[in-house]
Amino acid sequence: MKWLWLSLLTVVLDQLSKVIAEAELLLHKPVAVFPGFNFTLMYNKGAAFSFLSDAGGWQRILFVTLSTVISIFLLFWLKQISQDAKQQHNHLLQIGIAFILGGAIGNLIDRATTGAVVDFIQVYYTSHYFPAFNIADSAITLGAGLLILDMLMESKRKKLTD
Repeated sequence: MKWLWLSLLTVVLDQLSKVIAEAELLLHKPVAVFPGFNFTLMYNKGAAFSFLSDAGGWQRILFVTLSTVISIFLLFWLKQISQDAKQQHNHLLQIGIAFILGGAIGNLIDRATTGAVVDFIQVYYTSHYFPAFNIADSAITLGAGLLILDMLMESKRKKLTD
């Protein structure tokens, strides 16, 4: 479980950045960093892209439960990989899982404590805005990308050995 520190670092950076965002930003008031990139404080009671954000409150229990189950699964998966002699050296897979785990826990903390995830990073092009996100979301996206890359590389490795 040598990559678990990456999950912890992700959670710490995510929570610290959210505290700073809430202290320094006003709700829905963009602060331009450079063209195409703002800091804008927003709260998301739903899932990705505000899915179920207007559901009436029951979604909080669903997302907290789902995030908890997924986090436990990822923790056990990371532990299994670190103990499996064949997969111990698969660092890409372990790093990807560690990033997803850290991101899931970062957003879980928000949902469990306030019922909404703090988002503050806003990317846009002209008048087209991507939904606001945070460090945890970035870590989950990066981790998922690493898992996909690992699957592609594993597929190539299998073709070479067959």
